[in-house]
Amino acid sequence: MNGKNFRLPARRLALVATATALTAGPAVMAAAGPAYATGDEGRASAVVLRTGLDVSLLNKTVNVPLAVSLNEVQAPQSAEKSTLTAQLNGVDGGKPFSVLSAQVASSKATVAGGKAEGYTNLAHAKVHVPGLPLLSLIEVGQVTSKATCEAGKTPTASSNLLGDVTVLGKKVTLTAGGTTKVEVPGVGDVRLAYAKTETASRTAAATALELKVSVNPLKLNVADVQGTLTLAEATCETPGAPAQEADPSTDPSAAPGTGSAGDVKPQGEAADDGLAETGGSSMTPYIAGGAVALLVAGGGAVALARRARG
Repeated sequence: MNGKNFRLPARRLALVATATALTAGPAVMAAAGPAYATGDEGRASAVVLRTGLDVSLLNKTVNVPLAVSLNEVQAPQSAEKSTLTAQLNGVDGGKPFSVLSAQVASSKATVAGGKAEGYTNLAHAKVHVPGLPLLSLIEVGQVTSKATCEAGKTPTASSNLLGDVTVLGKKVTLTAGGTTKVEVPGVGDVRLAYAKTETASRTAAATALELKVSVNPLKLNVADVQGTLTLAEATCETPGAPAQEADPSTDPSAAPGTGSAGDVKPQGEAADDGLAETGGSSMTPYIAGGAVALLVAGGGAVALARRARG
């Protein structure tokens, strides 16, 4: 083999070794970058009134679903509403029918600062259903519901009732967490659940009043109303933990020269010796490694070239 044919591979060998040494460092740095945790921002909702009623008119010849929600709000995008009436068309001879009217009917949902909260306040309210234009299904003095979910704390839910509650013209006494049944002959019956609350590790929900309604005045089938009605509901879901960057000073496994090495001492010069004076940086070991590889590969190529000439 002559010297000309040998020198070209030797040069290629030196270039490949140098390129490998220089590119290996940045690849390792990218793989060992800090990790970030992405946390859920949380959720909250609130609604003053929600109905799920089926209304049958004129001896069930016309069926009208009564699905109404009043002041329903949801967050992360915090919102607040305070509409005082809810109306339905098409069930009272083509005229607007008032389902709910109140002096105060507000709902609010917020998510901020690691806290999600839903809140509803309903005061001096009357609820009507088709077939009973002069008799309220229910009248309440004031009911509130609140659900709070805060990071690092146990979620809470509560409902409060102030003032009287009248159902189908009768004043009733309600027990928190219990069910009360009100029957009015010739009109119908209503089952009420007061202060229903549920909490879990990250969620909470509170409902001031939930009514199961069965109304058919004098069983004339002029307006047969069946279904459920909810007043003052609030829910929330706890926001996730805020994203944090790992701190190498508090993580022993992330510090240089620690971990499973035990008592093994680093070989050669200490990492911080001379770096301040020479302007060394975190890339210095990789540049030095590349230079060493270049010298080794170049020296090998020269030695092999001399042997070939000899």
